[in-house]
Amino acid sequence: MKPLGRAGFSLQPGLQPRSGRRLKPRRRGRPQAKACSTILVLALAGCRLDMQDQPKYKPLAASTFFIDGRSARPIPPGTVARDALNDTDVLHTGSDGKGFAATIPVPVDQALLERGQDRFDIYCAPCHGYLGDGDGMVARRGFKIPPSLHHERVRQAPPGYIFQVITTGYGAMGDYGDQVPPEDRWAIVAYIRALELARGATMADATPEGQTQLEAQP
Repeated sequence: MKPLGRAGFSLQPGLQPRSGRRLKPRRRGRPQAKACSTILVLALAGCRLDMQDQPKYKPLAASTFFIDGRSARPIPPGTVARDALNDTDVLHTGSDGKGFAATIPVPVDQALLERGQDRFDIYCAPCHGYLGDGDGMVARRGFKIPPSLHHERVRQAPPGYIFQVITTGYGAMGDYGDQVPPEDRWAIVAYIRALELARGATMADATPEGQTQLEAQP
């Protein structure tokens, strides 16, 4: 028989009530309350909606809400770009509306050529080589060898064509539209033209100052 405390409740063996304190009886949980709590928790769990499951349009998805049936809306007229300007002029596309631009649409000076050489050495030389012969370190490691930039087909290509190849890629070459801004792409085009010109240049093609500098070199 279990010993009884002061309040008359049975105690577990080995336990004695503390002096001056009354033991409270344990309350048994109500089965109905527990069942309701369980149902409520399960119901709330079923209402969870993650971000990847929320109602949304995916890129280029069709829409029945707009008259034109497109979910992507056109940019409102007069919108000001906050980062890179995605315009349709010759500076950003390499096209003059009739075809590839036949001229470089930015002033070609020494600063532009030096900038083009800097960008060319970073982005182009690993495959095309520093002189544009297609013998870059990537090609030497067994990857596909790019054509020489001094090939007659490339020399006859308009500047806008080379600009678009840099922008969108061609063949095994990836695009550099996101890595290289439009101004730097034109600088690279100008430097490629300088490399092509230098390949077949003679002393007579240099300015008097240039001839003096070349003659002074060992």
